[in-house]
Amino acid sequence: MDSRTAIVYYSTHHGNTKKLLDAIAAANDVTLIDVTKKPSTDLTGFDRIGFASGIYYSSFAKPLLSYASAYLPEGKDVFFLSTQGNPLGSFFGSIRKIAKQKNCRELGCYGCLGFDTFGPFKLVGGISKGHPTEEEIDGAVSFYRSL
Repeated sequence: MDSRTAIVYYSTHHGNTKKLLDAIAAANDVTLIDVTKKPSTDLTGFDRIGFASGIYYSSFAKPLLSYASAYLPEGKDVFFLSTQGNPLGSFFGSIRKIAKQKNCRELGCYGCLGFDTFGPFKLVGGISKGHPTEEEIDGAVSFYRSL
């Protein structure tokens, strides 16, 4: 697989998104970049750049969006991964907008459920317990290999 791939991610609450990325990284040569630990990284040397996040109020995490706005080079091949508590809807609009502004080519996106206790869901013990499942994690690996 292409060794010139980076995946920039934000996964802080339950590690749902990181579970997908750990499985991808175990089977492929990718560089994982945690936006909470690396305030900036030169991404120009990567051929493909992925952005992965849990979904917060129907959008990718604000720190990840800020990172993409600041550091995504023009004209790169990009792809997106997400985990979310809500099974309904598409949540890629916020990151797609940034990629489009940078004239990047979208290769695809993958989203699956993830255990969610953010905001009001905490009051009911969370939603989408037990997610991502092994099948969903395997789906992320298959998605990556299909790029």
